[in-house]
Amino acid sequence: MAAGEGGETLDEAAPEAGPGRKALSGVSDLPVRLASALAMAGIAGVALWLGSVFWLGFVVLVAGLVLWEWNRLVRRAGGSPMGEIVWLFFGAIYICGAALAMVQVRLSFDALGVALGFLTPIIAVDVGAYFAGRAIGGPKIAPRLSPSKTWAGLAGGACAASMVTLANELFDHGPAALAPGYTPASLAGAVLAGCVIAVIAQAGDFFESWMKRRAGVKDSSALIPGHGGVFDRVDGFLAVFFLLFVVAVAPGLLG
Repeated sequence: MAAGEGGETLDEAAPEAGPGRKALSGVSDLPVRLASALAMAGIAGVALWLGSVFWLGFVVLVAGLVLWEWNRLVRRAGGSPMGEIVWLFFGAIYICGAALAMVQVRLSFDALGVALGFLTPIIAVDVGAYFAGRAIGGPKIAPRLSPSKTWAGLAGGACAASMVTLANELFDHGPAALAPGYTPASLAGAVLAGCVIAVIAQAGDFFESWMKRRAGVKDSSALIPGHGGVFDRVDGFLAVFFLLFVVAVAPGLLG
């Protein structure tokens, strides 16, 4: 199967399945992956800090690239013309809704508030899931969609995200012993929020994996050296911010 527009197909990825080849590949492209990750984090951080048109431009750019990759996956998956139209319509709603929520939170909070309250918990899900999955292993959640995702990883991601949201709750109100602004209910709510974020972010990851399986590709594209496509990197963010759009932003727009 040809790679077409730059994405690696599942058939082409098959020779990499051996543990030796996989480990060697991981080591050889580590500098590229690290450089790409630092560049992405730097660009996102600067845009978030500057806010205004800079954050808007960054979000629009990311949304446009993800929409292009989404449409590419839909076309590769085939199906009826009407089915493609439905998929493209849903993709526009999903991606644009998440983008609107990203813009709205920056309008409502300062850069630090957005980073700590909205972005860091989602990043913590990936970090916690990675280390818990590697250390504990165990049963897979959906091996046909994502062979590396385990229930232990999901639990680790939920714990990591809950630690971040709990720290945010304590940080927001301060550690004043005499008159703390937080309550047992608010702390429990912070932990619950972390667990919900973990489940939604992992669901977004699985959804994108399913789309790639349908399309027969390993990555959504090859736009980011060592990392695949933009959709590959923001699938969890899209899911969480789309839910935020549905429950908070859309009602305000309609009201």
